[in-house]
Amino acid sequence: MSALTDLLAFQRQTEALSSIAERLGWDQETVMPRGATDQRAEEMGAMEEVLHERRTDPRIGEWLDRADPQSPADIRAVALIARDYARTSRIPARLASELARLTSLAQGIWAEARAKDAPEDFLPTLDQVLMLKREEAACLADGGDLYDALLEDYEPGMTGARLATLFDAMRPRLVALRDDVLGADQPQALSGHFPQETQLRLARACATAFGYDWTRGRMDLAVHPFSSGRWQDSRITTRVVETDPFNCLYSTIHEVGHSGYEQGIDPDYAFTPLGRGVSMGVHESQSRIYENQMGRGRAFTGWLFERMSEAFDGLNITDPDAFYATVNRVTPGYIRTESDEVQYNLHVMLRFDLERDLISGRLDTADLVEAWNGRFLKDFGVAVDRPANGVLQDVHWSVGLFGYFPTYALGNVYAGCLNQALRTAVPDLDTSLARGDATPGTEWLRETVQRHGGLMIPTEVIEAASGRTISPEPLLDYLERKFGQIYGL
Repeated sequence: MSALTDLLAFQRQTEALSSIAERLGWDQETVMPRGATDQRAEEMGAMEEVLHERRTDPRIGEWLDRADPQSPADIRAVALIARDYARTSRIPARLASELARLTSLAQGIWAEARAKDAPEDFLPTLDQVLMLKREEAACLADGGDLYDALLEDYEPGMTGARLATLFDAMRPRLVALRDDVLGADQPQALSGHFPQETQLRLARACATAFGYDWTRGRMDLAVHPFSSGRWQDSRITTRVVETDPFNCLYSTIHEVGHSGYEQGIDPDYAFTPLGRGVSMGVHESQSRIYENQMGRGRAFTGWLFERMSEAFDGLNITDPDAFYATVNRVTPGYIRTESDEVQYNLHVMLRFDLERDLISGRLDTADLVEAWNGRFLKDFGVAVDRPANGVLQDVHWSVGLFGYFPTYALGNVYAGCLNQALRTAVPDLDTSLARGDATPGTEWLRETVQRHGGLMIPTEVIEAASGRTISPEPLLDYLERKFGQIYGL
C-alpha cells in the first residue's frame, strides 16, 4: 500500500471517531439526563485523549513525507491533514483532554446559571476555560497574536485585525440605517399564544421547504439552537417560546442552512478532511442566506403567513404585506439569535471585541458583566435588564469557542455576495419561494458552494460562487434597500 493510501485510511478512522465525539455533544445538549453531566465530561475527555493521540501519531508525519497526491482532492486532503497535524502536535495531550472535560462541565454550569440569572455561578468556571484557551493559543501562536491562533480553527487565513477593519467599515452604515428605521413608524407586532406542538409542526414544514433531508437528519429541542453531524447523519435543533413563534421557525431555517451544507457535500468526501464545511464563515453564509435573504423575503413570508393563519386559527396580522413587515420588525432587543438583520451584526461586533480582550488579558472575567452591560448600553441605547439577556445568553464561551463569534458577521458578508449572484442566476426564485419551495435557491447553493466541502479555501469558495471579490457592499446595499422599502425611508 502507498503512503497516501495508508494516510487516508488512518484519517478515515479518525474522522469516524470525531463524528462519534460530536454525537456525544449533541446528546448532551438534547436528551442526556441532567444528572449525567460529570460522567459525560469524563467521556468527552477520554474521547479527546484518544483523538489527540491519533492526530499526533508520528506515522502521520512519515506518511506525509512520502505521500505523492495527484488529484486536486487528494492534494487538498493531504494539505489539510498536514495543517491539522502541525497544529495538534503543538498542543499537549493533557491540555486537549482537560479542555474537553472542562468545557463539557462548563456547558451544564452555564445552562443552570442562565436559568437562574446567576452569572456568579458561571464566571469562575468561565475563568478556568479562559485560562486553558489562552494556554492553547500560546501553543499555537508561535509568539504571534493569541486570538488569531484561535480564529484559525474557525476561519483559516483570517485575522482579528482584518475583521476589525471590516467591522469598522460596516458599522457606520448599519448604525445609520438602524437609527433611521427606529425613527420611523413600526409595523404591528405579532401577539398571541402559539402552542409548542403547532410551532414544531410548522418548523418541520419550513425545514422541508428548504430541502432538509429527513432520512439523514432529525430535529430536537435545545437551550441554544445548533446543528450537529455530517454525511448521512446531520441533525438540527430549535427552541420554542410560546409567545414568539418566529424564534422557533427562523432558528429552524437557520440550522437547516448549516445542515443542508453538510448534507450537500459530495458523498465521495465522506470520512476525509474534505467532508465538512470549509469554515464557519462559509457555514454561516449558508444558514444566513436560508434564514434571511430567502426565509425573510416577501415571497416566502407570504407562504408562511397562510400556513400560520391556518395553524393558529388566525393571527392579529391580517394580510401578507403587513406580515412581511412584522417578520422584519426592527426593535431594540437583547438577544442576538432573535435580532433583526439590521442590528444582528452589531451584536456580533460587541462579542468580537469582548472576547479579543478576554483572550489578550485586557479584560478579566470578574469585570465581564460590567463590560458587557456598558458596551450594550453604548451600542444599543438600552440597559441590560438581566444576565440571561446579557452575558449569559450565548453558549459559546462556556464550550471554549473563542474566535467563533465573528464568523457570524463574516457569514452575513459572504451571504450578501452569494445572494447577489443567486438572484442573477435564478431570476424567478421568488415564484418558487411563494409556493413554499426554496429548491431552486438551495440547489444553486448546493452546486456552487456546498458540494465542494473543504476542497477550496474559504475565500475561493465564495468568490468562485459569487463571481466577485468579497466585500460588505452587497450586504449593506441589500439591507438599505429592503428596510428602506419596509419603513418608507
